[in-house]
Parts: sequence; C-alpha cells; structure tokens
Amino acid sequence: MPTPRDATSALSVRIRGVVQGVGFRPFVFRLARAHALRGWVQNDADGVDIHVEGTGAGLEAFLRDLTAQAPPAASIAGVDVVPGRPSGATDFIIRESADRAQPTVRIAPDLAVCERCLQELFDPADPRFHYPYINCTDCGPRYSIILRLPYDRAATTMGRWAMDQRCAAEYHDPTSRRFHAQPVACPTCGPHYELRWAAETVTGDAAVVRAAVDLLRAGEILAVKGLGGYHLACDARNATAVAALRERKFRKEKPFALMARDLSTARALVDLSPGAEALLVSIARPIVLAPVRIELPGVAPDNRDFGVMLPYTPLHHLLFRAGAPDVLVMTSANRSNEAIAYEDADAVERLSGIADAFLVGERPIARRVEDSVVSDGVFGQTMLRRGRGYAPGAVATLPTTRPMLALGADLKNALTLVVDGQAFVSQFIGDLDDWSAFTAFEQTIGDLLAMYRVDPADLVVVRDAHPQYRSTEQAERIAAREQVVVQHHRAHVASVLAERGAWNERVLGVSCDGTGYGDDGAIWGGEIFAGSVAGGFERVAHLRSSDLVGGDAAAKHPVQAAAGFLHQVEGLPDLEAAPFGFPSRYRDVVRLLEGGVRVFPTTSLGRLFDAAAALVGFTRAVSFEGQAAIWLEHLARASAAVDPYSFPFVGGELDFRPLLHALVEDRLRARPAPEIARAFQAGVALGLSRACVALGRVQDIGTVVLSGGVFQNELLLGDCKRLLEQEALQVWTNHIVPPNDGGISLGQAALAAVRDGQTASPTPRPA
Repeated sequence: MPTPRDATSALSVRIRGVVQGVGFRPFVFRLARAHALRGWVQNDADGVDIHVEGTGAGLEAFLRDLTAQAPPAASIAGVDVVPGRPSGATDFIIRESADRAQPTVRIAPDLAVCERCLQELFDPADPRFHYPYINCTDCGPRYSIILRLPYDRAATTMGRWAMDQRCAAEYHDPTSRRFHAQPVACPTCGPHYELRWAAETVTGDAAVVRAAVDLLRAGEILAVKGLGGYHLACDARNATAVAALRERKFRKEKPFALMARDLSTARALVDLSPGAEALLVSIARPIVLAPVRIELPGVAPDNRDFGVMLPYTPLHHLLFRAGAPDVLVMTSANRSNEAIAYEDADAVERLSGIADAFLVGERPIARRVEDSVVSDGVFGQTMLRRGRGYAPGAVATLPTTRPMLALGADLKNALTLVVDGQAFVSQFIGDLDDWSAFTAFEQTIGDLLAMYRVDPADLVVVRDAHPQYRSTEQAERIAAREQVVVQHHRAHVASVLAERGAWNERVLGVSCDGTGYGDDGAIWGGEIFAGSVAGGFERVAHLRSSDLVGGDAAAKHPVQAAAGFLHQVEGLPDLEAAPFGFPSRYRDVVRLLEGGVRVFPTTSLGRLFDAAAALVGFTRAVSFEGQAAIWLEHLARASAAVDPYSFPFVGGELDFRPLLHALVEDRLRARPAPEIARAFQAGVALGLSRACVALGRVQDIGTVVLSGGVFQNELLLGDCKRLLEQEALQVWTNHIVPPNDGGISLGQAALAAVRDGQTASPTPRPA
C-alpha cells in the first residue's frame, strides 16, 4: 500500500470476472472521483484495467470499496494490484475498450430486468413507459446478444439500431446507470414487438401486449420471443389449453414449466423453502423445482413438483400487468426433444402447427439459451439445467495454459472451453441424436471458438470414450493439436472436484447414471472409484453385472430393462399376470436374452431403477428420459419412512438380487406401492453407504463424491447424506454444473487439464 498516506502514488489494478456489461466502468469512475483520485479505466479482452493515482488514504479506500460496493450483476473472480508510476493525470476518465489477440474476459449471462427499470416501465411520465425492451447496466440481455468480444454495442445484435438523442446522452454519461449499457433503447429508436395472428399483424407495443393478453385469456397458445429463444405460452389453469399444447407439441407427460405473475402467486403454487425462494428471486431468475401445493391438470402428470419461474423480461411484466392469466405455462418452443427455436423465420416454420399466434420482437438473438432449472435440495443448490442467467460463466480455474475444448456427452450436452485455465461452460444444448440439437452443438463449438479467438489447430479436444457418440465423431472432425479420451463416469466424479479446485483430494467417487461406456466396453452406470483428479480414479466397486437386451434402447422400456436383472432372481412368479401385468414385450425380450441376441453387459444403477419401477407398476414405454425413475421417486415420497430392502455389498459388488426379490414378494403380498418404492430407495441408499464405509476404511479415505443422473433423486440423496454423515464421512455433490450429463464436459476438461503434458500427442490418449 502506498506511503506516506498524503503523498501522490499510483496503482495498476486489473479486475477479472464478470465485469463487462454490468456497469463496472461507470462504477469505477464514480468511485475514483468520490475518493479524489485520477487516472483511467477501460475494458480489455481479459476484464477491466484501471490506472489510479492519488493519496495513499484515497487509494486504500478505493481498493476497499472496489469489491465491497461492486455492481449487483458483477462477479469478481480476482483483483491484481501492482504499484504504478504517477502520470500527472488531472482527471479520471473512461477509455475506449482495448483489444488483444485472445480474450479471456468472463461474459455476463443474461440478467433479469431490475427494479429501477421496472419503476420506469410503469411510470406514465417516463420516456420508456411500457417499452418492452427497457434495460440498463444492471439488467437485460448480455450473452444472447453478444457477437464478439470485447463487449461493445457494435459487437452486439443491437448494432443496427442508432441511438436517439436521449439514449445517446445517457449512454455517454458516466453518471448515468445506462452509461455504456450496450442494449440501451427506447420507443423512439427501437426495436419493437409485433403480434402475428392468422392473416393479421398487430403493431405498436401497447396494442401488441393487449392483443396477446386477450388471446391468452381466450385459451390460445402463443409463441413468445424472449431473451434466448421462443417460449410456448398458455393459461396454466385452462386444462383444455394445456392439453392442446401437449398434443400439438408431442409432449405426452413431461412436466411443463410455469411462470407465476409474482412471488405471492408462486408461493400459492409450490412449497418454497427459504433456499428455493432465494433462487426464485435471484438475478438469474431460473426455473425452480419445488413441491406442489395445488393441482393444475395436465401440467405435471404423476409428478409431485412444479418447475416455477418469475417474470424476468419487461415483456413478461407488461403481459401480467395488462391482465394475462396469473400462471402461464412457459415451455421451450420446440417439438419433443428438438432444440429451442430462436430465429424468427425458423420459429414460424417449426411452430406454425403449435402456436395460434406469434409475439415477435425485432431484436435478433445471437444464440439460443434455454431457461436454467435448479432446485434447493439436501445439499443446497443443485443445477439441473444450466442456461439463462448462468451460462456461459467460468465455473473453475484449471491448471493448464493450453486451450481445451471438452465436448461432453450425447445426452443433455453442454460444452466446456478452457482459455488460460478458465473453464467456460456453455449453455444446455440438448440430446445430440436430434438433428436440430446436433446443429446447435456444432454452432456452439464454432461460436465459442470464434468469440475467444481460439484456433482449432491449437486445441486440445477432450471427448468421451464411447466410440459411437456423435460427440466422438465431431471430435475426430476437428483438426486439433491433440485429442484426449476421458471415461464417462470418471468425468462425473471429476466435475464435482473441479468445482472445488480439489485436484489432489483422494475421494471415493460414486458415479451412478443410466449409461456410459466402460473400460471393458460394457454399459456402466453403478460405479465406485477411489483416487483423485491428479492421480487418477481406480474402479474399486460396482453394481453386480446384469444383461441388457437392446443396449441403450432399453432405457425407453422399463420392462425391457428389467428382463436382464430379473433373469438372475430365482423363484419369480408369472410377471405377465396380476399384480405385475407386464406386457408381452417382456416375454419377447426374455427370448432374446436366452438366445443371446443383442445382449450387452451392464452395471447401470439407472436401469436398476427402471426395473424396480416396472415391478411396482410402470410397465409402459417412457415418454421422456428418466421418466420411470422419476415416477418411482415421487411414488416413494408419498410414503413414511420404512425399513430398507437388503442390498448387500460383497466382494466389491452391490448385489441387486435380494433387493428385487423382496420387492416382488411385497407386490405379491399387496403391500402399498408407495411403501414398496420407499423401501427400494432406502435399500439402495443403505447399500451404497455401506459400500462407501467399507471402502473408505480400506482406502483410508474420508470424503465421498456423489454424481451422475441418479443423484438428481433428492430422496436418495437425503438418505445417503444421513447415512454417510453418521459414519463421519464428508459428502460432496455438484452445485455449479448439473450432476447429470450436463456436467460431464467440466469433468472431462479437469482430468485432461490436470494431467496435461507439455508434449502434445498425435493420437487420442486416456485421462
């Protein structure tokens, strides 16, 4: 710190993190002037660069307030301060942005409209009264409109709109909260919305909102353009409208997301814990999963949770204030598992058979960004889908200097780009078997590489071990410097440790999901590893191996998944008879099993959950991924605590046979289905916990990591937490990236980065 305190000294300050597009430069400007300091501040490709000079006392106060009073949308990852040389500056100014060859600045996610903009939005005396694109440096679009870095208006999709005199004056005024707010706009300079309905087009923002509200109240379905794409919206209390949306969208049973008018409405819909409510009102405004309090027919069949969000754009607030139904279905605008529509022409083409009308905004969307989905669980915040409000934030700093691109998995795909060690996780992309999602996957790769100016020839590409994944094929098409192969379930474990920066921590990693390519070519999914990111993970235990007819395709039919597990259980009754009622498909699958036709070994705990669901009563095909296991969990939540079924750990294997045998016996005794489901889940938790306790003693490890899609099950997590902590074991889970395959790419990048050698390998190498 400069001395003496009344002498003129200088400091060079560099701020890293989410500090562009969030009002950081005007904040620094006002702060420097408040402490009678001189110098300058500018954006560059790494963050914000500051030169400040003045008295030692002023500089001390400046550095203290720089982090303590930062803008609400900023997220400071680091502050580097070094002594500088006084330049004789007579004022403090804001310089134009600097550029460099390769940016590493953290791009701000899209932000919910702030309270001050809302006050202006509904103030009749304000120039932006009822203007649906109102924003400032504290709120509005960021990632969804950025075309390149550094972040300036010309580098966004707002570049085509010239600011009028009033907007320009605010934009250039360092004392205004719209100083360098790149999307700044007003009714005079535009952009605007229009409503396209049948052969009619309604224009004028106020008229458009009124017409849209009338249609929603009449039970129509609207395609509404938002920040990162279109939504399909209808009155959630209108069962006919909800049923029509399901039929047109080909979405049989998967729950719809809801948007509540305000917090009091949300509280009436779901039971909000303090943590869930904090997530709901946070600046990210995600969809929050919480237990239902009322029934809304057709919204979430066979599900005890609703996914609820609050309005986050000015348009949403205008619709509700103008009289829209107080609870709207607000679901991604697509069919089935397609990628969300975000370009106007594509939306009209793809959604014309679904939506009755289109609420279209003129401002282009640079890239699709779906709503984030989170929950407040037994371990706190759990990210289930990472998108708007969070992506593409840097979630970890990895120990590597080489650029890396981790391609993730084929389900729930998301990418991770590593630049100068910073791991930027993309938005949720989707399931790569769908053509539109795969196209989005390719676009996102190109998008991230172009934005951060990474030459593919310099890349280390990290991919899954599955030889037939689409992401594997894509990796082989990238002319990268090197390719690294990471096994699926090790990546799940590594993703938890990457969030914490715990490279050398030895853990027991419990990685459980539906499917992943194992070292032996089998379908893994019930694995326990011992080791660390730095030292590698050794597979030390797993679920007893079973047979899976049809491979991954069995995930669509629980009775098909059940066949291989039940083939090892003795004394089974006729499962096609009451009370089981298995369809004839089961008999056909058993014949294939006995004939060895398309039979694959598996240790998948996800498929074991499917088998249990089939035995309890879910004998139809699933209509969305994970449906049978979710159904089983929600059924179990209707039961009080019961004694667990036996799930013994013997010789490094968890034996499912006693577990399923007890379940079958209870069905024959007509035990209530919720109790059976609860006893099964309690048994799984007890078996996993006992395995970890035994292995922890052998391996001298006191920390357990739980990751993989199975651990989206809050009931299972709660039981595991209680049992493991009773044995004085520390338990870590995912918080920043999803435990499902949406977090795989971070784990891939972490394993590749930590063991990154300085000599590039011309062929794929394992990590």
